[in-house]
Amino acid sequence: MTLHDAGSYTGWMIGRRLFVVAVVLCGLLSLARPHAQAIQRGLYVSVTDQAGTPVPDLGPSDFIVKEDGLAREVLRVGPAEEPMQIAILVDNSQAARNDIGLIRQALPEFVTAMTAPNEAGRRNQLAIIGVGERPTILANYSSSPAELQKGINRIWSLPGSGTYLLDGIVETSQGFKKRSATRPVMIAITREAVEYSNRHFDQVLDPLHASGAAFYALAIGQPSTSLSDEARNRSIVLDRGPTTTGGYREQLLTPMALEGKLKLLANQLTHEYLVTYARPQSLIPPEQVTIAAKNPALKARGTPINDEASHERGR
Repeated sequence: MTLHDAGSYTGWMIGRRLFVVAVVLCGLLSLARPHAQAIQRGLYVSVTDQAGTPVPDLGPSDFIVKEDGLAREVLRVGPAEEPMQIAILVDNSQAARNDIGLIRQALPEFVTAMTAPNEAGRRNQLAIIGVGERPTILANYSSSPAELQKGINRIWSLPGSGTYLLDGIVETSQGFKKRSATRPVMIAITREAVEYSNRHFDQVLDPLHASGAAFYALAIGQPSTSLSDEARNRSIVLDRGPTTTGGYREQLLTPMALEGKLKLLANQLTHEYLVTYARPQSLIPPEQVTIAAKNPALKARGTPINDEASHERGR
């Protein structure tokens, strides 16, 4: 081999090695890129068995998170320790006059359970809002059972008044936004009756979704069969609101069932998980985020945390 040939061969070998190194580096970078570009998002999740009892000791492998039908990697699962801001909307219209006594009887135990400190020593805040005649604050947000009891004592049926539940949902949602509520929850206790709010369902669901609140509806009596626009809009809100926010709707044939349902709900809310997952960076946010338990015998409901709160937790 001549000196010229030897030099060419050596140069070819060096070039080949550099090429191989470059290919390997590109491969490693392509593998790392999804994790480097991924951002973290969170969900407050309730997991229950068929009896509605919270299921403990679940981990990342027990959940399936999807955005617009695409599976996402679950990174962490732990207890939800962020305090809740809970608005209880109570129907105190004339139509609910026979329910008021049982509503007043059911609320104190719920308030006591929800204002007790969690494992991190933090307390939730509750407010009580009447929706008879017009939305009215009966007890402002507080962690004091005594102060909230004063609000419960103000729950009386207003003679000649109608139910303005949809107005109450809108104003409470706007209040959550103004307060920058980090974990809002809305619970409506309402008698199935004529709705006097003059709002299209979109005008109610849009601010509800924007607030980031989980919405629970406890409706007393048979669902309305009215064909009026007000009844239709109310029905759509009570159907779609809970299912799209991680809450649920319960139809109570008698107000006597309210105490047990509130006790069950308190147990579920105080045993929620914080589920953190990875989302690829995108200019277009997903339209739908869903969560399910891998065990088909369990029911999982999740409320997405707003982007600002998720970003803070992902730091």
